Amino acid sequence: MLQLRYQAHTLPFKFEAGTSRGVLTYHRAFYLRLSHAAEGPASEGWGEAAPLPGLSPDHRPEFEAQLAALVQAFNNQQFSAGQLAVYPSGPGGFSPLADFTNALSSPAGQWLRQQTEALPSVRFALETALLDWQHGGEHILSVNSAPVRAFTSGRAGLPINGLVWMGPEATMRQQAEEKIAAGFRCLKFKIGALDFATELALLTDLRRRYPANQLEMRVDANGAFTAAEAPAKLRALAPLGLHSIEQPIKPGQPQALAELCAASPVPIALDEELIGVPPAARAELLASLRPRFIVLKPTLLGGLAETAHWIQLAQQQGIGWWITSALESNVGLNAISQFAAACQPSLPQGLGTGQLYHHNVASPLVVDQGQLFHRPLLGWGSL
Repeated sequence: MLQLRYQAHTLPFKFEAGTSRGVLTYHRAFYLRLSHAAEGPASEGWGEAAPLPGLSPDHRPEFEAQLAALVQAFNNQQFSAGQLAVYPSGPGGFSPLADFTNALSSPAGQWLRQQTEALPSVRFALETALLDWQHGGEHILSVNSAPVRAFTSGRAGLPINGLVWMGPEATMRQQAEEKIAAGFRCLKFKIGALDFATELALLTDLRRRYPANQLEMRVDANGAFTAAEAPAKLRALAPLGLHSIEQPIKPGQPQALAELCAASPVPIALDEELIGVPPAARAELLASLRPRFIVLKPTLLGGLAETAHWIQLAQQQGIGWWITSALESNVGLNAISQFAAACQPSLPQGLGTGQLYHHNVASPLVVDQGQLFHRPLLGWGSL
């Protein structure tokens, strides 16, 4: 019989993390731990549910009570190991994503999908815990994917962007310089909290010193612009040769966003716009808005299989994509990075959040010269 339990954990930020929705000083994570009754915690699968304040559909006061009820309902089902087994594709039909997308495909898995319809972060955590347990509780989520094996063995890294948080101009400048010195060749700047002229001056100065062939620059507005002011601000940003701007206006304004995507001199990437969109509506959303890129956060989208669906739709429509962590600790980041490796991305990913916190779970994840590596010899710590 499989048993599930959860453990709450508070992660204090090492600094004040500024966003257009306010300053974050800590993040609360809930670790799901799945084991077989006969084996006990010696072979546990771990998953992380860590909904984001102001962004995750399931971040609400009753979240922990709902999680506790789900854990109890799971244990009451008394699932056998075979009922929740992962069944990768057979010979001739193997996909590098098979382990990830089949995690909740069994009848018992479908029960879990139904139970987590309104809890996207929990579904992500359950997928991860199941995959980890299925593969021996060693925090390795796929043994069939060659790209995942290359990553988890330390033979290959994942190029990532360095994240520059909002803050005073001098602080943002210092963050950027430190990340460039550390070997990052792609930086993403959170904008929208300072005066736009100040942000524009900072970005202009950095571009003057670091041309586009030396440094790729992305910006993330998190919906900070109004629909009326966005065209002028995008024209002002255009001479900087930015790679993209994420979510320039708030979600839920389809006509205004479609017009921006069609006319913007800076390629637009959608982020918050994707949250909560049901599977049947996704292709039409992408076709009507025609963004250049989409930014995928499994915690917000409902897990790895849902993220894989977005990637499939984007590829069918010629839309670029990258995967980003949503401030998870190393447990969630480990799952997302292995999934990203399986997807074999062509762009730098947003996976540099493992160094944000005090009291993070010690892990083999290391950032070096703008890439995320998994160094197996470092091992995992415990809470």
